[in-house]
Amino acid sequence: MPRLVIDNQDVEVPEGATILDAARKLGIEIPTLCLREGCEPSTSCMVCVVKVKNPDRFVASCGSRATEGMIVESQTEEVREARRTALELLLSDHPADCIAPCQTVCPAQMNIPRMIRQTAAGDAAAAETARSALVLPATLGRICPAPCEKGCRRARHDATVSIRLLHRHAAETDLASAAPWLPACQHDTGKHVAIVGAGPAGLAAAWRLLQEGHGATLFDDREAPGGMLRYGVEEDLLPRSVLDAEFALIEQLGAEFRGSTRVGRNVAIVELARDFDAVLVACGRTAEGNAGQLGLEAAEKGLKVNRQTFETPTAGVFAAGDALQPRRMAVRAVADGKAAARSIIQHLAGRPVVAPERPFTTRLGRPTEQEMTAMLAAASLDARVVPSGGEAAGFTSDEARREAPRCLHCDCRKADTCLLRKWSVALGAKPTRHSGTRRPFELHVAHPDVVQEPGKCISCGLCIQVAARKGEALGLTFIGRGFDVRVGVPFNETIAKGLKVAAAECVAACPTGALAFKDEGMG
Repeated sequence: MPRLVIDNQDVEVPEGATILDAARKLGIEIPTLCLREGCEPSTSCMVCVVKVKNPDRFVASCGSRATEGMIVESQTEEVREARRTALELLLSDHPADCIAPCQTVCPAQMNIPRMIRQTAAGDAAAAETARSALVLPATLGRICPAPCEKGCRRARHDATVSIRLLHRHAAETDLASAAPWLPACQHDTGKHVAIVGAGPAGLAAAWRLLQEGHGATLFDDREAPGGMLRYGVEEDLLPRSVLDAEFALIEQLGAEFRGSTRVGRNVAIVELARDFDAVLVACGRTAEGNAGQLGLEAAEKGLKVNRQTFETPTAGVFAAGDALQPRRMAVRAVADGKAAARSIIQHLAGRPVVAPERPFTTRLGRPTEQEMTAMLAAASLDARVVPSGGEAAGFTSDEARREAPRCLHCDCRKADTCLLRKWSVALGAKPTRHSGTRRPFELHVAHPDVVQEPGKCISCGLCIQVAARKGEALGLTFIGRGFDVRVGVPFNETIAKGLKVAAAECVAACPTGALAFKDEGMG
């Protein structure tokens, strides 16, 4: 049994074990993309490289045998840089978006393509996807100017997808059900947060805090919650029954509302800071004089805060929404409220309050005409659906089911489990480090359950091995030579004919989104 040293740690492994096996025995994590238990290593991605000493050389740990006396470095910056380079080379030829353009420009970061797929399938989970992000999806579905639709690629062909009306329909259908969706909440932490202002920012913050098990009490100088949503929007545009129904869900989570209470007059911020574990000021536009009345410092456009963490100079006091500067869109106030709640959650846990990192994504950019044709091949070519009862009435269920399939689904269906994305984030790989001519975007949808995007394939061959092991008649194989080698079905057949029994296992084996299920609930 060979003995070797990895990162100054001795380890003994059986004959035939790899360096990766030895590292795992020591509890050392080495990233892998092209390796799967039960499959032969292909050593194609080079993300698992380590440095072997005397003589110094980089090797793929998944396919290199451990030998007696070997000295290995796996965690140095030099090794990390080699792995980062391998990832960046893969990313440079990755014609895809991890996050769809519509979601990227949505202030609240709703997973729009997922919500649309759920709507197309008649899945009630569409409301969960919408409410998780927007908090007030039925309300916003009536008044939001829909910045997300400005990012919709479908506009290049005919017209954008009606995202706003789709999430409104999902939310209103859910509200009309016997048991509208509510998120699970953590056990009561005993911590309570005072929220000054029951507008969109305050309501969004309460929604998020309550899920973490923290209490939330909303103080507002008006008699009813909603802020300018209630007192600044006309009734025919936003029926109060819709706003009331959405606030009722926040109350069901445990929010307490104290109306007709003006903070700064009826109760002081210093009192709230004394009686609660944290305070969030989300009371709308705050002039310099009002800031002084609240006992807080003013900035040029509102309260003085750390713009990344929403902390004011007063310990334990945060601010969000129009209290910082006019947001103009309620969805931006919702996004602020959620982000401020995230900081408060860190504060209440005794952790340093740090701003979230921007989600990692690769970008396809502006598709060519050929690429747009490929995208449209998987979508309905019907014109944008116009509500039969007019904009105020919104979509019927039939109209929503007809509009949803117009989506091009620019996102990656496996973004949350993609190993290429996971390790790119962990190692700080930059998708744009190496520029050049990328391969064209392709999309194959002939299979009833699986979508194939060859551009995301890293040629690891795992799906080829899995298909062969499952006894597929045609299966998959490498096609082409050199840099042009790709995975495909023999004899130029479709993926439907290549994967008749092994589709699910091939999807599970794929380390990227090259093979993914069409629908959210599969797998």
